[in-house]
Amino acid sequence: MRFSMSDPILHKEEWSVHITPAGLLASVGAFCVFLFLLVLVLVSYTPILDIFPGFRTAAEKTHDDLVQNIMRIDSLERRMNDMLTYNENIAMIMEGRTPVVRTPLSDGDTTTLDKTLVPPSQFDSLLRAQMEGDGEYSLARTLQQRAQGGNTLIFVAPAEGIITRHFSREDNYLGVGIQSSPNAPVTAIDDGTVVAVAEGERGSVVTVQHFNGFVSVYRNLAQVLVVKGQSIKSRQVVGYNAMPSVGDRTNPLVEVELWHEGRAVDPEVYIVF
Repeated sequence: MRFSMSDPILHKEEWSVHITPAGLLASVGAFCVFLFLLVLVLVSYTPILDIFPGFRTAAEKTHDDLVQNIMRIDSLERRMNDMLTYNENIAMIMEGRTPVVRTPLSDGDTTTLDKTLVPPSQFDSLLRAQMEGDGEYSLARTLQQRAQGGNTLIFVAPAEGIITRHFSREDNYLGVGIQSSPNAPVTAIDDGTVVAVAEGERGSVVTVQHFNGFVSVYRNLAQVLVVKGQSIKSRQVVGYNAMPSVGDRTNPLVEVELWHEGRAVDPEVYIVF
């Protein structure tokens, strides 16, 4: 293919060029490469994209990133303050002092903390009086009973639940009654040997001989899993609570007795419930 320019008056050729298909293809390719590089330079080194709708300016992006970082720092600051408050309150409780509560107060761009003493509630005061006094739940009473018993053995709880009946020689109740969930497992308080398995008025009764002259008795059981003469380990299941459903008041509690050298002792002194 040949292009030329000629003078119409002189009939003389002024300019001519000869184009081949390969040359035309190379020219188009070079033009596309040049155009791509030009657009790339404009996008990378000039704010030309800011004039187009839908594109955010660099300042807006920086502002949004700054706001996000400020929010993250504020959240971390609140969590750190909560952790410090928790640790300080635990330390004050361990030292026998009254914990404090932190109330955030806004002061411009900063946050200050107002430390206010937590007033003790009526129930807290009653609990402190019971634990520190000479009542049934006194810590001093429990320690004194252990010291008088001459034994420092501590056994594991035979069942999970709430003690609703306590040891009382006056009422001839020589154990504790545990309000446990229906069909809850009842476990041995320590290693020992089963010396008796019998039927009681409201369920089976299992008696276990332990070391150091202790004997434990588990009453009102169902589905007894041990037999007489069997050696058992601590926390091994001996049976299940005879109460089959919740709310049936006619069914018994899990009753546990503890005997030492032929004498009934308070299970709450030796067992950690």
